[in-house]
Amino acid sequence: MSVKSVVMVPIGTVASPRVELIDDHWGAIESTITIDSPELGDDALLGLDTFSHIEVIYHLHRVPAEEIERGARHPRGREDWPKVGILAQRSKGRPNLIGVSRCQVLSVSGRTLRVRGLDAVDGTPVLDIKPYLEDFGPRGTVSQPAWSREVMKDYYTTLKPVE
Repeated sequence: MSVKSVVMVPIGTVASPRVELIDDHWGAIESTITIDSPELGDDALLGLDTFSHIEVIYHLHRVPAEEIERGARHPRGREDWPKVGILAQRSKGRPNLIGVSRCQVLSVSGRTLRVRGLDAVDGTPVLDIKPYLEDFGPRGTVSQPAWSREVMKDYYTTLKPVE
């Protein structure tokens, strides 16, 4: 028997200065995640401040239906990059609209978590949070195509102010 659907209920919400769906310059963005689920106790974040980084799983709720890809495309529409399947890239237009981000923990207070480098816009529903453990990182040599490094070159850089 195969599962036909999965229902997830958000555990929290992101408050971020970023409101636009922009691809790059997430490195200096500081956001707050508020745990607002009545299903979680006030101590749900207890001990998370002992970790430097977390993984946040969230719903890409603002991606328009017409931008959801189910086949292959050129990453970011760049025809000079190879056409690859949606499951071979980290585009926001994913079939299940699930985002995963590793970010730095700045502080934890009660049901509130401050982070840096979370690539989620204001109002994003948070589905889960996990501490990042190096032991869950990849084993062996990591390889990736050159186009993916080009995609990521400005992803976590700091946006320079306009003078």
